[in-house]
Amino acid sequence: MTKSTRALRSAIALAGVSAFALTACTGPSGGGTSTESGSASSVIAYGTTDKVTALDPAGSYDNGSFMLMNQIYSFLLNSKPGGAEPVPDLAESSSFTKPTEYTVKLKSGLKWANGHDLDSKDVKFSFDRQLKINDPNGPASLLSNISSIATPDATTVVFTLKNANDQTFPQILTSPAAPIVDDEVFPADKLLSDEEIVKAKAFYGPYTIDSYNKNSLVSLTAWPDYKGLLGKPANAGATIKYYTDQTNMKLEIKGGQIDVANRSLSATDIDDLKKDSNVTVNVGPGGEMRYIVFNFDTMPFGAKTPEADPKKALAVRQAVANLVDRQAISDQVYKGTYLPMWSNVPSGFAGANESFKLAYGDGSGKPSLDKAKKAMSDAGITGPVTINLQYNPDHYGKSSGDEYAAVKDQLDKSGLFTVNLQSTEWVTYNSASKKDSYPVFQLGWFPDFSDADNYLTPFFVGGGFMNNHYSNPEVESLIAKQLVTTDKAEREKTIQDIQNQLAKDISTLPLLQGAQVAVSGKGVKGVDSTLDASFKFRLGLVSK
Repeated sequence: MTKSTRALRSAIALAGVSAFALTACTGPSGGGTSTESGSASSVIAYGTTDKVTALDPAGSYDNGSFMLMNQIYSFLLNSKPGGAEPVPDLAESSSFTKPTEYTVKLKSGLKWANGHDLDSKDVKFSFDRQLKINDPNGPASLLSNISSIATPDATTVVFTLKNANDQTFPQILTSPAAPIVDDEVFPADKLLSDEEIVKAKAFYGPYTIDSYNKNSLVSLTAWPDYKGLLGKPANAGATIKYYTDQTNMKLEIKGGQIDVANRSLSATDIDDLKKDSNVTVNVGPGGEMRYIVFNFDTMPFGAKTPEADPKKALAVRQAVANLVDRQAISDQVYKGTYLPMWSNVPSGFAGANESFKLAYGDGSGKPSLDKAKKAMSDAGITGPVTINLQYNPDHYGKSSGDEYAAVKDQLDKSGLFTVNLQSTEWVTYNSASKKDSYPVFQLGWFPDFSDADNYLTPFFVGGGFMNNHYSNPEVESLIAKQLVTTDKAEREKTIQDIQNQLAKDISTLPLLQGAQVAVSGKGVKGVDSTLDASFKFRLGLVSK
């Protein structure tokens, strides 16, 4: 273990989190009817700066949408609060019945909130629909190993997989690609609007939606007929308030107008709130990462630019990798709440290494101007290269402005680059980033499930969800290999080989990884229980 790895794990542990707890947490099986000092009749007010892209699971692949989906939909498998191990939710049982066959037995007698039957037809429909629509903003890429789905009877679903012994498939069934939807409401070949979903009461989860003002205010009511894994909520309902300014959210959690503030407060805000006796800063296992994406078509010297040259484009990426000072950004912008990330797989996940630290900078985590200059000169690049760098100011928190100002400053000071820094609001940014609008741009990632593969397959197989035109058959072959490798040590070695190759290609440049942080008001209970390695916020655990 390197010094920086020890420092990372120590810092997370000091925050009340163990990086090793990613797959070993245990906890209560559900919310229950009340807590020791809370009341099941209370309504929880939750605040966030995250935005909802869509309530339709086929049309969104972001944390804001998935957080709301987790309150209103169920999955074949889920995880008990406090852990990340997949266990039956809508299912009664599930297992590999053959190396390429995964069989799920559903609970019988399930009904949607609108009274429709919930059975195997809905399950097959949900997954077939994801794959058919394959929306660019959706998570269908997670389902790439599904060959076909059969439903021998109303409570049996048989998934036939392309590759045998898929080590991640049970986790996939807990992911954003896997909420089960009502086949009598949702169309098979196109997305359904949020308003139509709410009107049709197409819900099966701990809550139903009473009123819906998108990205402003959502009102949820505990659903008494829910029989899933999470149990009856510890509250009567919840409101979700969406903020455009994190400062207002901070003021309202301090003033008691909301009970929970989650995603995203700045490091300065969190540091200030730690000193307030009326609130509690809760910290959970970290899997979030922040990174820079290079569009291989439109970046400097990219494939579709007038000066297209793959060697020069790689040299630009190498120079950026040699110049970025992650530790400075961690210290100056995030005050240690985000820490340097040295590979595409975060520290703490099985198979993670430090490929970028070893390949770039001075080899110990500091930048190297000399190596950056050499990369550029060896490729025949003379004079500063202009980079149009885009970031998002609302979805990833207000500190994104300071983070990317720091990146710009580090690159500009080298004399090798002139950075044009621009920002766009999330509603536009999320779509535009996938349509070649931004040559170099910011993204963040909040994992779908607790496994290294979730930082590999969605990004680098079949073009990936980023649509940045990076393709490497060797990487895709290695990713396919690790998915079906049952020997733990061999699988971890393959995951390390993937990271080493990704560090050579630099499709993305990992910057920082951070823990989950949520602030709760006085008398609010249960928030710490839901900040677990499943990375799902369960409102049903919260009471006051």
